[in-house]
Amino acid sequence: MTLAETSLLEDPDCRVEPIDAPVRERGGARDVIVAIPADFRLASGKKLNQPNIVGRLHGRAGAPVVVVAGGISAGRFVHRTETNGLGWWSGAVSVRGPIDLSRYQVLAVDFAPGAEFLDTPVTITTQDQARLLGLVLNHLKIERVSAFVGCSYGGMVALAFAELYPDWAEQLIVVSAAHRAHPQATAWRGIQRRILQFAVDAGRPEEGVALARELAMTTYRTAEEFNDRFETTAPDSVGGAYPICEYLTARGEAYRTHTTPARWLSMSDSLDRHSVTPENITTPVTLIGFTSDRLVPIDDIRELAARLPTLWRFVEAPSLFGHDAFLKEDAFVGDILRTAFKDIKA
Repeated sequence: MTLAETSLLEDPDCRVEPIDAPVRERGGARDVIVAIPADFRLASGKKLNQPNIVGRLHGRAGAPVVVVAGGISAGRFVHRTETNGLGWWSGAVSVRGPIDLSRYQVLAVDFAPGAEFLDTPVTITTQDQARLLGLVLNHLKIERVSAFVGCSYGGMVALAFAELYPDWAEQLIVVSAAHRAHPQATAWRGIQRRILQFAVDAGRPEEGVALARELAMTTYRTAEEFNDRFETTAPDSVGGAYPICEYLTARGEAYRTHTTPARWLSMSDSLDRHSVTPENITTPVTLIGFTSDRLVPIDDIRELAARLPTLWRFVEAPSLFGHDAFLKEDAFVGDILRTAFKDIKA
């Protein structure tokens, strides 16, 4: 019986949906749907207009629990299975992978707000996301997690979680995230939000999502990568697309159905509201940063490292992929994860 199934017998507000059969080599996955209490309020004082928070347990039932969280477009499908065909971080979370699903149980959640419950943007903080995760852990009767691994926005949530709940995680592994949003990153995201709002006001919301995503893509990667990948061949006439523009247009179009304007605005704003006090974090922390990351400059991660009272290790490296390096540099990140996890008893 899984932890989720056990809690189902004890708590009627927590139910487990057997979405897939267990995957091969003990890498099973099950959804966990937890009701949000009626009195739950965001930091803004507003009520979150959705009935539940949805998580997903991957891996060996009864094993030590690891929380994994990613960027604003990531969610509970962290590991690919033969039935769901998804997995935003299967390079790290897999059977015999750096976060080994034959040794650990991985919990990932869908960040709030859910697009299906959202008509207008909502003000939500990384602390709010941490409290919602706490609801899931409480319902699953998980008193201690072996690690919280957070990347990008998920790393911000991990830091907020550790500040709010200093004894709930044995260690943090924070990748491509810092204690605050850098003003330059806020400037880029602010332009994206204004583009999207302009499109909404013009009655063309899906095009606004696509354009905002296109601009976002230019901040995720590096100039060096774009130089290596794309020619500067000019189109036949003004208004035509350059090769890089064709790529960005394709990425924007692919994203149109992935989110809604209200959710994009909410999550983008949440990134810029993020703020924790590093000195308040007493959980041991491993930090990973990339010197080419323009959204989370390495100097901010260095400052975080200098201010953390319980820093275990800080590793920085160059990468062609900028902020997306945590998704692309599998071998480098995997080695650090294996080192961090080697002392956890499974």
